[in-house]
Amino acid sequence: MERPFEEFGSLVFTEVEMEERLPSPVYLAWKKTIASESQLDRPTADAIAHAMKRWAMEHGATHFTHWFQPLTGGTAEKHDAFVEPGSDGEPISRFSGKMLIKGEPDASSFPSGGLRATFEARGYTAWDCTSPAFVKEDATGAILCIPTAFCSYKGEALDKKTPLLRSMEAISEQALRIVRLFGNTAATKVTASVGPEQEYFIVDREKYLERKDLIYTGRTLFGAPAPKGQELEDHYFGSIKERIGAYMRDINIELWKLGVTAKTQHNEVAPAQHELAPIYAPVNIAADHNQIMMRILKKVASRHGMRCLLHEKPFAGVNGSGKHNNWSLTTDDGINLLEPGKTPHENIQFLLVLTCILKAVDEHADLLRESAADVGNDERLGGNEAPPAVISVFLGEQLQDVLEQLISTGTATHSKTGEILDTGVKTLPDFMKDATDRNRTSPFAFTGNKFEFRMVGSRDSISECNVVLNTIAAEVFREACDRLEAAEDFDTAVHDLIKEYATEHQRIVFNGNGYAPEWEAEAKRRGLPILPSMVDAIPALTTDKAVKLFESFNVFTRAELESRAEIQYEGYAKAINIEAKTMVDIATKQIIPAVIRYTTVLAESINSVKAVSAALDVSVQTSLLEKSSTLLAETKAAMDKLSGLIAEAEAHEEGRDRAVFFRESVVPAMKALRKPVDELEMIVDKDMWPMPSYGDLIFEV
Repeated sequence: MERPFEEFGSLVFTEVEMEERLPSPVYLAWKKTIASESQLDRPTADAIAHAMKRWAMEHGATHFTHWFQPLTGGTAEKHDAFVEPGSDGEPISRFSGKMLIKGEPDASSFPSGGLRATFEARGYTAWDCTSPAFVKEDATGAILCIPTAFCSYKGEALDKKTPLLRSMEAISEQALRIVRLFGNTAATKVTASVGPEQEYFIVDREKYLERKDLIYTGRTLFGAPAPKGQELEDHYFGSIKERIGAYMRDINIELWKLGVTAKTQHNEVAPAQHELAPIYAPVNIAADHNQIMMRILKKVASRHGMRCLLHEKPFAGVNGSGKHNNWSLTTDDGINLLEPGKTPHENIQFLLVLTCILKAVDEHADLLRESAADVGNDERLGGNEAPPAVISVFLGEQLQDVLEQLISTGTATHSKTGEILDTGVKTLPDFMKDATDRNRTSPFAFTGNKFEFRMVGSRDSISECNVVLNTIAAEVFREACDRLEAAEDFDTAVHDLIKEYATEHQRIVFNGNGYAPEWEAEAKRRGLPILPSMVDAIPALTTDKAVKLFESFNVFTRAELESRAEIQYEGYAKAINIEAKTMVDIATKQIIPAVIRYTTVLAESINSVKAVSAALDVSVQTSLLEKSSTLLAETKAAMDKLSGLIAEAEAHEEGRDRAVFFRESVVPAMKALRKPVDELEMIVDKDMWPMPSYGDLIFEV
């Protein structure tokens, strides 16, 4: 790879390619469509489709697909060949504007949450022309992928992209009103941009295949701690192993070809854990790129004889994996609305935007928490490794001081500044220290010119949280602009509004240690929502407040919200059911037989030694036999209880009732089964234990 960036975007139908291949009027018509957020006309679509097909076929593509993101959390695709029979029977290639703009996949097998009857199968995909098409290369050949939205026959959103695009329009419209109030007439739109940091684990493929729990659920359901974990803190930013380095190199090449700006890579905190972060992009493109990234991480791992684990908590006792969502708002003339400048106390536009966001997060903390609700995240959040399940905002010393000035006096007269940091080494340059530190325990932290939402699970689409962020911010921006546009004295009104929002919503600001046990009690005292599990969080979707919010911006209808709540409940119950059944299967077919073999060997050893001489000491063997036999009995009892609860779950009505039963009854029973099994792993001969240990998995890769 002498020129590593030479092929950047080579598999993407970029704007450069479009400008080169399209007639100038067609290209300009497409640009106008993007700028005005309108629909493509048919002649323009036909011309683009023809150029796109020729470009794709030059890259070996034989098929095209409308690449969409259903409510499963992943992506979906149905491949159609360009080939059609000609009048003379010879094959011809064909791809029209109609084919480009609209597809019609079967929607009956995707989760819909009761939006449609089982027998209703028709669904539509529509091209998101702001996200470029690309060619995907794998064993099926080269496929032209067209990023699309996915909706039902009646128009309900059946995917994650449609609400995201709706929310982007909402935030753009309302944020534009703010910049207009401050005299900016050049900007025509405001874009929510995101840089998602993707964490993941890598394990050896052969060891992975020996773990049925990893295969079926993505996480280890059993496993005693390794003698060494992450307590030495020697993995984070550590030297990257050769095998992992080769893997990372290939990932970068694959992603760069697809126009994904993979930027930062490093070892994460836990052994075998790593991170890959891209450069910021408009949130719909960032969401597409993140889905591409997750696919590439898995695909390339297989090529290297490894497996990539994206579960939020694949191993107990070490850090889980998340996906920090760095969210910012930028005008099309280059102004970041979250840039405080050197003197934030004087930046009135920034202070208005900031306090609006504080109000939005405070009023809709439950929705923001729900946007990160995931079965795997229940295992991760709050464990001294991830943000607590209670939403709060970190501002830092500088902005906290400005906020306190606003609350106490109505105006801010100064901002804390950084200072020269003396390194104490003459050969090292002194440098300016920031005016504030960072806080790794905050779920929603201001980090210089953006907000970092840290609760998102590593497997999850980033669409949900950004739909919420965009929409709740749009709501408060609208309220603020309605008041300010009607004010006789704008300067006085905006200062009064900033003080009002800062005062009324200061409870959401917390700069301290989110891991401290006192914080939950403090959060409760402040009246902040405490939603520790996914099941606790889901009801936030269907409150009257939430419905009013989303319907007012046409992001979700009540029916779409109710359907998503239903899907969430069903998803939770099904995931836990699979985990519980997997535990029973492993315990029945692997753990118990292995322990029986071990105890048999111990018993035979005792008898053999005693046969030599009754005076010989067999206390060690006897002690191990007694302990392992006791734990074996506990395992069998716990397994039988769990099996009974799995069967009992069927009697509970699908939806919230069944999900609650799994959380309150089945999950504790799973933990009860795991306890004796993990103790047995520390006793039983390694050669007899039926699966690789934690040490094997996270240190031997």
